[in-house]
Amino acid sequence: MNPYSSLHRRAFLTRATYGFGAAALGSLLNNDSQAAGVPGILASPHHTPKAKRVIFLSMAGGPSHLETFDYKPVLAKMDGQPMPESMTKGQQIAQLQGQALKCFAPQHEFKKFGQSGQEFNALLPLLGTMADEMCIVRSVFSEAINHDPAHMFMNTGSQIAGRPSMGAWATYGLGSEAQNLPGFVVLTSNGRGGQNQPIAARQWAAGFLPSRYQGVHLRGKGDPVMYLNAPPGVSAGRQQDVVNAINQLNGQHDAVVHDPEIATRIAQYEMAFQMQSSVPELMDIAKEPASVLDLYGCKPGDGSFAYNCLLARRLAERGVRFIQLYHKDWDHHGDIKQSITWKMEEIDRACMALLSDLKQRDMLKDTLVIWGGEFGRTPMSQGNGRDHHNKGFSIWMAGGGIKPGISYGATDELGYQAVQDPVEVHDLHATMQHLMGIEHTKLTYRFQGRDYRLTDIKGKVLTPILA
Repeated sequence: MNPYSSLHRRAFLTRATYGFGAAALGSLLNNDSQAAGVPGILASPHHTPKAKRVIFLSMAGGPSHLETFDYKPVLAKMDGQPMPESMTKGQQIAQLQGQALKCFAPQHEFKKFGQSGQEFNALLPLLGTMADEMCIVRSVFSEAINHDPAHMFMNTGSQIAGRPSMGAWATYGLGSEAQNLPGFVVLTSNGRGGQNQPIAARQWAAGFLPSRYQGVHLRGKGDPVMYLNAPPGVSAGRQQDVVNAINQLNGQHDAVVHDPEIATRIAQYEMAFQMQSSVPELMDIAKEPASVLDLYGCKPGDGSFAYNCLLARRLAERGVRFIQLYHKDWDHHGDIKQSITWKMEEIDRACMALLSDLKQRDMLKDTLVIWGGEFGRTPMSQGNGRDHHNKGFSIWMAGGGIKPGISYGATDELGYQAVQDPVEVHDLHATMQHLMGIEHTKLTYRFQGRDYRLTDIKGKVLTPILA
């Protein structure tokens, strides 16, 4: 039997697909209206959301909680002394296994900020002005102790590659209100000090979800997206003809094989076409008032973390659901005192600017901002640096339904292990989804005979930190 003889049974849906594509392209070309955002699988959130969007500030490499947000005066007093064997015996340690384990004092002073008295590195005075907006969680722990699996675990809830990232889950469930932009956008930046660990694109992949939900990486320097501009002599009208023709061919094939990825391919051709006008406008921060550029301390196209923070605010304004910023060079196996000084310079103004800018625009109340790495660093010395550490580290959260000006959880007196209100990464994911209106146990996807979710079979909402 000729497989194309069955096309008539699906003609309506197929032609409708062509029509949606043509309408999206036509509206873009004629500038009469903008293409609508992408819908999610949920007809409506499970409950009233507090956060419309997430900005996740990922400090890649493992920031030391002991030099940032978790001061340990007892560790300072024990500098150079052996770590208590009762803490470390039989424990997984990354690169210090079999070596003499000695206490290593915090390398920077801490200071209390704001009316709430939040205590963190004294080299963060500008961020300190926003201390009363922040919730510092000092008891996070992870299952993974090396970079790539730890990034996988923080992003997907599993050390196994191939699971959907948290941004993909958010857009799969809730869609996006962005017009002519992806619902999940990733920005990366480099800094000074530390080892520049690579960040793989699988960290923002859709896994087994339809690939339209994967993150789109925008570069801060040069062309933000490869092949963004049309070749010389190719007009928008000619591009429309090509995209329409390709979508018609894809639609005919989909009518036969019923492959969801073909519908994704059609949507992605349309999105790529739309981004040719939306992305240059997004990246043109020169149109921002001088006061805003001064607030962030960045210049157009400099590719800095501060520049990406400003782009994050602009993406949030445009309805993007999940925005993830990777800032690298936090892997401080050596010279941590100087390296952390540089990192504080890179994030202090930028994080303050992002929070204050969102608040000034009345957006912080429904934007969840999360800062943290894939793990922390050891209280034991590795020369003049610290090794990987997954048993206790710090993150902070602000806006989007988070109780402001509080601390939650604690590590022991040496900063080795989370002992008070321990927070699994799954708990962080459950809380994030709860604030977005998602009941984490109900947003699932059936794959290979099993219902998967971001929180796997774990996760609890951290109700004490909710406003």
